[in-house]
Amino acid sequence: FFCFLDYMKPAVRIAALNNLPTISIFTHDSIGLGEDGPTHQPVEHLASLRCIPNVVTLRPCDGAETAESWKIALGRNDGPSALVLSRQGLPELDRSGPCTSAAGARHGAYVLKDCEGTPDAIIIASGSEVTLALQAQETLSSEGKKIRVVSMPSWELFRAESAEYKESVLPKAVKARLAVEAGATFGWERWVGDEGDIVGVDRFGTSAPAAKIFEAYGFTVDNVVSKVKALL
Repeated sequence: FFCFLDYMKPAVRIAALNNLPTISIFTHDSIGLGEDGPTHQPVEHLASLRCIPNVVTLRPCDGAETAESWKIALGRNDGPSALVLSRQGLPELDRSGPCTSAAGARHGAYVLKDCEGTPDAIIIASGSEVTLALQAQETLSSEGKKIRVVSMPSWELFRAESAEYKESVLPKAVKARLAVEAGATFGWERWVGDEGDIVGVDRFGTSAPAAKIFEAYGFTVDNVVSKVKALL
């Protein structure tokens, strides 16, 4: 359970200090855990893990991204990797149609589904929230808005990319950026900028069916669409 990273952190930190290519696999990665309640629902843990130097954190959105994340972890020889996986079942994205190849995960972030021309806004998401971002894009596109969806499974890998690549994914000219992730918002400012916004979880979870918690915490198509419109 990802929430129990707290117990494992000394081992992860020692591995990072010693450049050991260990692989940690965490599950039950968010408030989507459901009825076990806030004691078992990780909120601050993604931010905590991302703060450890030399660790590559990977939060994939579907099976294809999970496979790519595993390849990335196996290919590292200078530090630990952590796969952060959901409890709830997630749909497999259609990579042959509207969504691009999961191979983009090796860059840390990539354009998962684009629009024609320069985007009006960019929705950035990781893990289970990527599907929500795609649903919001569909709604906004039907209203004439040009929206790009970026999947960002790994901050660390994206941060290490060239300025040119980062610009190709998150162009500086597009100020309307919304991050969507079921975890603490801490750190997302780096990617959304001063004029962007974040849908996250800056309070403890609660005990209820996952769908009801996500709705109560604002992880709905209507709320994401509303947030993007406010940015525009």
